[in-house]
Amino acid sequence: MGEIYKKNDMKSITLALENFSRFSGGAESYAVELSETLVQRGWEVHLVGQSWGGVPQGAVFHQIPKLSKLFPPSLRILHFAFKHRSIVRKLRTDIVLGFGATIEMNVYQSHGGVHFYSSLRKIRAEANPFTRIVKTLLTFLSPKSLVRSWIESAPFRMKNRPVIIAISDMIRSDIRQRYALSQDDVQLVYNGVDLEKFARTRDGDSRKVFRRDLGFGPDSVLFLFMAYDFRKKGVKYLIQAAARLRDKVGSKRFGVVVVGSKPSPALLGLVDSLDLGGIVIFRGPTQNPESYYNACDVFVLPTFYDACSLVVFEAMASGLPAITTRHNGASGIISDGRDGMVLEDPLDVAKMATAMERFLDIPFLETSSNLARQTASRYSKKVNHDRIILIFESVLNNSSPT
Repeated sequence: MGEIYKKNDMKSITLALENFSRFSGGAESYAVELSETLVQRGWEVHLVGQSWGGVPQGAVFHQIPKLSKLFPPSLRILHFAFKHRSIVRKLRTDIVLGFGATIEMNVYQSHGGVHFYSSLRKIRAEANPFTRIVKTLLTFLSPKSLVRSWIESAPFRMKNRPVIIAISDMIRSDIRQRYALSQDDVQLVYNGVDLEKFARTRDGDSRKVFRRDLGFGPDSVLFLFMAYDFRKKGVKYLIQAAARLRDKVGSKRFGVVVVGSKPSPALLGLVDSLDLGGIVIFRGPTQNPESYYNACDVFVLPTFYDACSLVVFEAMASGLPAITTRHNGASGIISDGRDGMVLEDPLDVAKMATAMERFLDIPFLETSSNLARQTASRYSKKVNHDRIILIFESVLNNSSPT
């Protein structure tokens, strides 16, 4: 690649991720939507990564070739970080936004949270204490983990520290604790949701048809789980909670719809062993989450760690109260017992079942649904993008955002 320079005097930005995709979760879809807004507002946008879905059309994509899987993960991670540094030093854009996989930036916004806490809490998903000990040692002593920690700490080692943005109160607390920062050192901008896309009046006819396709009637309360990392997001314990709830209220009043990855044989075996066939169903991945939000009633994500799960915002905007854990940064927008429930521990399946049972009370469910919509309406994508771009402009002007 030859020398690359800015094409004109437009404000310019580089964003870096391995994959830019509207249909992925977390940072991937967020980066695409933010890039769209930046292009619409006249910014010159450069995307640096390994793959790109072609959106937005006005962006310029700079591909970093993937290393062969014959190379260890630690070297592949380092390869991406150093290739990115080489590209951005040639691009010389005004803003270089880092999401946690790069070592050169002037704005840092981690969507994966703090690696140490994420890894530690994910290990808690292992039920066997001996397995947890072994995984702790293997995780934190592995070259991959050491490299990830080194890259993540890059913005905090820099002489001219970039602007640090946390996407939830939980992440701001984790960053402060891990890297010894003051509250003023970390700016807080919660995730935002596309209200035009998700905050719609429910379509009764399509809801009935889709629920029938799922195998449920109009009167069942449907709990929706939507994620890809089943272990980290606690689907095993949701299934166990469903068994407890079935034992208490019977099998006709509710169902659990699991969307995301394909289930492992172990998860299918767990559903069979608990006799939950017809109550818990797996639907695999989707590019149309709106259909599930329209068909279901309550969102459940008993995660062991989530920086700030965007699907919680989407679900609440769609009128689904959310049950999640305090280890999800998105719990910071939930008023416990009103527009959702916040669990202390994803392993406590008894309390999870109790929280689910509360929403079988239809008047309570309807009230919570309305409150969830109201809460989500305060966290629009536009508000998020406005605040992020204000921070970018403050970096350009060497001022503080107001």
